[in-house]
Amino acid sequence: MVDWPMRTPYELRPACMDDRAFLFQVYAATREEELTLLPWDDQQKETFLRMQFDAQDQYYQQQFPDATFNIIMQENCPVGRLYVDRRTDEIRIIDIALLPAFRNAGLGSALLMSLIDEGAKRGLAVRIHVEHANPALRLYERLGFNRIGDTGIYYLMELVPLP
Repeated sequence: MVDWPMRTPYELRPACMDDRAFLFQVYAATREEELTLLPWDDQQKETFLRMQFDAQDQYYQQQFPDATFNIIMQENCPVGRLYVDRRTDEIRIIDIALLPAFRNAGLGSALLMSLIDEGAKRGLAVRIHVEHANPALRLYERLGFNRIGDTGIYYLMELVPLP
């Protein structure tokens, strides 16, 4: 197990149907910057985002039926989502996303360090796909993730923790 510095406190709870509006809000926040480049009005953007959110959610549920789909909580307030597929050969981070007000405050690092610790205990690599232009790419590299694949849009990143 790695001896990490003090971590930002958080809790995880399973996502449920009542969380759909919140999960849409988190998803929309991850797409906000790229949508500013489009000449669409707010209604067109929301329609597009809802269609994309529903497609992504359906894909995740179908492709990762054994995954955990959690809401990230801080002080009893939902602040993001963490979807993880714990496989026999790896811990795959499907998705990690925080609302903008909770980014760059150590919470993402704390979540990732917990997964790295879990990988170390279980002797498993931790892997995630990260978009090339994602600002969190620097965080993954700082924590020790290495690029092991490139789809042209995403890097497959891996951290093989020391026991």
